[in-house]
This record gives sequence, C-alpha cells and structure tokens, in this order.
Amino acid sequence: MLKTRLTKLLGIEYPIIGGTMMDLAKAEYTAAISNGGGIGILASAIFRDTASFRDEIKKTRDLTDKPFGVNINLFPMMMPPDNKAYLDVLAEEGVKVVETSGFAAPEDLVGLFKERGMIWMHKCVGVRYAKKAASLGADAVTVVGYENGGATGKLNVTTLVLVPSVVKAVSCPVIGGGGVVDGRSMYAVLSLGAEGVIVGSRFMLAEECPIHINLKKALCEATELDTDIIMQSIGFAHRVWLNEPARKTMELEAHGCSIEQIYPFVSGEAARTMYRDGDINAGTVSCSQGIGLINKIMPAKDIILEMVAEAEEAHKRMTAAIG
Repeated sequence: MLKTRLTKLLGIEYPIIGGTMMDLAKAEYTAAISNGGGIGILASAIFRDTASFRDEIKKTRDLTDKPFGVNINLFPMMMPPDNKAYLDVLAEEGVKVVETSGFAAPEDLVGLFKERGMIWMHKCVGVRYAKKAASLGADAVTVVGYENGGATGKLNVTTLVLVPSVVKAVSCPVIGGGGVVDGRSMYAVLSLGAEGVIVGSRFMLAEECPIHINLKKALCEATELDTDIIMQSIGFAHRVWLNEPARKTMELEAHGCSIEQIYPFVSGEAARTMYRDGDINAGTVSCSQGIGLINKIMPAKDIILEMVAEAEEAHKRMTAAIG
C-alpha cells in the first residue's frame, strides 16, 4: 500500500518526508527519520559557512546509511547563504537529494541540479507554483495546505483542496502536507493522489528533535485551536504556536507595526533561546493545526512505524466499508 513512485525515486521504505525546520533539522534529527524508513532533510540555512555545512553532512552520513537530503532555502534572510557554494559541497559529498523551498522556483539552480545528477524536489503552496517547478524539471513537488506550520503563503488553500488540484495539474509525484501528524492524515493525503507526505510538527515531538523538553511538553498539551498566522503584514505569513510572543506579534500587527517592532518576538535568536533554555515564551515556534492531535514524545522511528500502522488500519477500515 505504501509503495509509490516517490519511494522508488528516493530509495526509501515509506513515503514520509521529514519537514525541514530551521535550527532543528540537523544531523541527529535528519538521520533519525532516515533510519526510521522515511527520508530526513538537513537544513543547509542553519550553517554560516561551507566548512560547518560539510561537517554536518559527514556527521549525518556517520549516523545513517540510508538516503537523506538537503534543503536549499530560497526565502529572504538577513544573511543569506551562498547556495551555489552549498551545491558544490553537496556534489563533492555525493548527496543526491535536494529540496528547495521559497517564494519562487530556483531557475538559476536547475541546471546545476541536472548537471550533477541530483533528485530535485520543490516545496510550494499553490498549483501555479507547482506547475512552474514541474515545467523546469522537478522530479517531485511538495505542496502544503493552510493548516501547515511555518510559511503558509498568501493563497490560504487547505490541504484537502490543494493536493488533488496539484495532482491533476502535474505529472511528477506530488508530496502533500499541512496537518499530517498521524497515519489517518497520511492515508487521507495519499488517497487524494499524493505519493508521499511531508511531516513537520509530529517530528518536533521526536526524541531526536533538538528542542527543550519544556517546549515539547507544552506542545503535547496544545489543541487544534492553539495556532494562528503571524507576519502577514510584512508578507511572510507563518503559522505558529500561540504563546505570548505570538499573541504580542498579532497585537502589534493589528495596529500597523513595523518589522523592527515585531522582530524581537519572531527572530531566529529568540527561537533558539526557547529551544535551548526551555523558556516557552522566549520566541515563536512554527507548528501546524495538527499539533492538537499529538500528545506523545517518541523516537522518530517509532513515530514512523505508528503512522504506518495507523494508515494500514485506516485502509482496512475503508476497504471493509466500501466492500
């Protein structure tokens, strides 16, 4: 049931892609997902230079002999990395799976992907963006609905509508996400025509995810009502957990604030303080509406196996209902 064009393309056991999360998708997190039978994606934008980036790739390879990929971040950053130099490192280290994410497909990088024999997946939030990536030669496209944690875009289309719309529009494999946190939601997205799912928020509660236990426990207690969208006023809409900094950001935006006013609440440094020290109101953290369905901290491998078992149970239930 869980063998698709995507599992064949990537050489993985289950069609589960680990969501790339800034500051979190390091070697341990990435390798744990790959070792569980999915594929972990290392976040290249965490690293400030090619030497530290190369070291993390080597560390990941030391932790897993399974396929893993690397995300190339195309979103605006205060200090953007040299993505072409990072691609040189990927080629030199033999990494064959690259994921891109941002406001537009990387037309200037596509030739390098193809020249170096890389499998290219592009992550976006709308049909027209998926069609553009497919037209440029993407091997797979990832689309995430409005329920998604992190960047939501401006289209506000839900996963239930977005995934089949994209499946209809492109011929390459589609990876669907946005609220996929268990086997039921995975089975639902696959039934819409996707050939894989991208999972972020569920893996935040993996034992290998490098965030403080205080934050993990707080997220275990969250409900489906405990997220909202911030940073819409600056054109960078993100779904986050509703803690004090998120609420303060929303309050400031409602009164026409500047980016300088909200920056202390949404900065990467504030988030890193929260992850490291366990002060759950130090910064903001991206998570999906599906956070309300999660209440267990588990090893990544066990999360994957539980999702697969739940999906198989959903399949049996639906087969009995239809038959």
